[in-house]
Amino acid sequence: MVRTDSRSRILAAATPMFARHGLNGVNVRSLASAAGVNLSMISYHFGGKEGLYTEILKEQFKGFRYIDDIGKRDLPPLQIFELYIRGTIRRYRENPYLLRYYVSELTNPTPCFKKIVRPAVQSVLKVLRKTIEKGKYQSRLRKTLNPADGALALAGMINFYFLVAPAAEGFVDDLPRRDEELVEHFMDILKTGIVG
Repeated sequence: MVRTDSRSRILAAATPMFARHGLNGVNVRSLASAAGVNLSMISYHFGGKEGLYTEILKEQFKGFRYIDDIGKRDLPPLQIFELYIRGTIRRYRENPYLLRYYVSELTNPTPCFKKIVRPAVQSVLKVLRKTIEKGKYQSRLRKTLNPADGALALAGMINFYFLVAPAAEGFVDDLPRRDEELVEHFMDILKTGIVG
């Protein structure tokens, strides 16, 4: 019981610390102090700071698993895109630190980037590209649409929204009560663009 409790306390304390400061900006002593545990418990449970960071990153990126389910569905492209948008919004709402880890790994990759982050991002891009290719083949999407560029643009649009929203305080209301409206706006941009 004590071991599980100390493990949970370490994870709870380390998640926001690594999110704010990155892997290299946090030392083991401050982690142990924040968790209220003996320094040796980090090594005992995780094999060290890097193992702890890896465990947290795996947990944060578990939120990407919904994309596999979406990719298996035989639905029209716009429905797939809507499911992706809804899943992405939910992913950020349920994991408030995810975006910080995401940006940190993209701008200052650790060894976890190749093992955890890149595969998660590539699974999203593959599903979106496949959906665009299928939509073009079925004449539901423009034939001139480049599937890879379209996948990156769609993923970029929604992820950038959540990246910039905190800096746009007062400009945009980024509260969960607006999530349905946000889905509608993203879908409207996809369907009709921004030109009237």
